[in-house]
Amino acid sequence: MLAAAQRLRRSNDFAAAVRGGRRVGRGAVVVHLTLPEPIGTTATLSPEPARRSGAETSAPSRAGFVVSKAVGGAVLRNKVRRRLRHLVRERLAELPAGTTLVVRALPAAADATYTRLGADLDAALAAARTPRGRRSR
Repeated sequence: MLAAAQRLRRSNDFAAAVRGGRRVGRGAVVVHLTLPEPIGTTATLSPEPARRSGAETSAPSRAGFVVSKAVGGAVLRNKVRRRLRHLVRERLAELPAGTTLVVRALPAAADATYTRLGADLDAALAAARTPRGRRSR
C-alpha cells in the first residue's frame, strides 16, 4: 500500500497531473506523468523566492489511479486498482522526487494478468520519461 503522502486524493491534483503531464498509453493502461522542473529553470523563470524551489524538489513522488466503470463491476475495479497500486509502489522510488503520476486503467485491464499490467506500466513509464523529439511532417 502507498503511504498517505504518496497518494493523490483531491480532484484538483488529478486534474493538474492529467492536464499538465505527458500522456502515454500502452496496452491496458494510460499513464499521465508530470515531472518536476529542474531547479535551474524555475529560478530563472519564476519570481518566487529561492527557498521555495528547494522545498518543492524534496516533495515525495505521488500517484493516483483512475479505474472507471467501463473496466467492470466494483469487485473487478478494486482488483485492478489493487494490482496497479502494488505495481506502482515498486516503481515510485525510481521516479524523481516531486513527480506526479496518474495511472488510468482501460477496459482491457480487467482481463490482463499481473505480469501483463506490469509490462504495460513499465513501457508507458519509459515512454513518458523519454524526452520528446521533433516530429517530422
